[in-house]
Amino acid sequence: MLRCLERRNFPVSRLTLLASARSAGKKMMFRGEELTIRELTPESFAGVEIALFSAGGGISRDFAPHAVRAGAVVVDNSSAFRMDEGVPLVVPEINPGDVAGHRGIIANPNCTTAISLMALYPLHRAFGVSRIFASSYQAVSGTGAQAIEELAAQTREWAGANRAWDAAKLETAPHVYPHQIAFNAIPHVDSFLGDGYTKEEMKMENEGRKIMHHPGFRASVTCVRVPVFRAHSIAISAEFERPVSVAAAREVLAGAPGLDVIDDPAKREYPLALDIAGRDNCAVGRLRKDCALDNGLAFWVVGDQLLKGAALNAVQIAELL
Repeated sequence: MLRCLERRNFPVSRLTLLASARSAGKKMMFRGEELTIRELTPESFAGVEIALFSAGGGISRDFAPHAVRAGAVVVDNSSAFRMDEGVPLVVPEINPGDVAGHRGIIANPNCTTAISLMALYPLHRAFGVSRIFASSYQAVSGTGAQAIEELAAQTREWAGANRAWDAAKLETAPHVYPHQIAFNAIPHVDSFLGDGYTKEEMKMENEGRKIMHHPGFRASVTCVRVPVFRAHSIAISAEFERPVSVAAAREVLAGAPGLDVIDDPAKREYPLALDIAGRDNCAVGRLRKDCALDNGLAFWVVGDQLLKGAALNAVQIAELL
């Protein structure tokens, strides 16, 4: 978030950095100035106009009301308020006008949802999406720093043992994920619900309906954690109310803000997590008619979940404010 504020020249007269007591006293740099992190307390928000929260749902629920009472507008990156009535859920390229209806809190969407909608929403506006079937390929940095280290450590362990390709299962037990993540794909992101979907998978439908103002939108999603450090990828098959051609879809997507079209399979050009990591824009490619759906289109969208899926989107909301 600090890097996004710097890069985008966000107008800041005073920046207050808040964290747990464990981090209080540490230093961080912002625009060449060394700032000291303070301990988060209910009294921390005096004089704050915009408060960017990214410390988990529990902290958001406990402290966002204190910030609002102090006169701040909270932009919250957790899932705490996303589905609350009266709390706008905003992707600035899609529903910027919703910001005007805030009552002190604005929610940042789930990262996979935000990245997917960057490509899906322009198509929806043009052709009217009715439902999608999607599979996500989610980077470990979406889980946090410990997950990054777990993947790195497992990879180092395998390389150090000079194991054969068919003996990639390690003896060291995983700590962050329920199974080894190196050389694996785990179809389990977030906790399971009673119907067999996970919370992460249902966010695409629930949050997508709210962001697009499309209560009839349906999404069947399988979320998979893969051994990629950064950037989420999503394969989407979408069915539309009106006929859609690849050429018409490409023209729509080429004009969509915050989205690059990388789509020339003959030259092996399509969005790759390695290439999109660190970029503000998401990217879409592998456009083709879906052969199993009426008025269907299949495509592949990739985005940096730490940027468009989190920090960048929050800063863009702050820019709208």
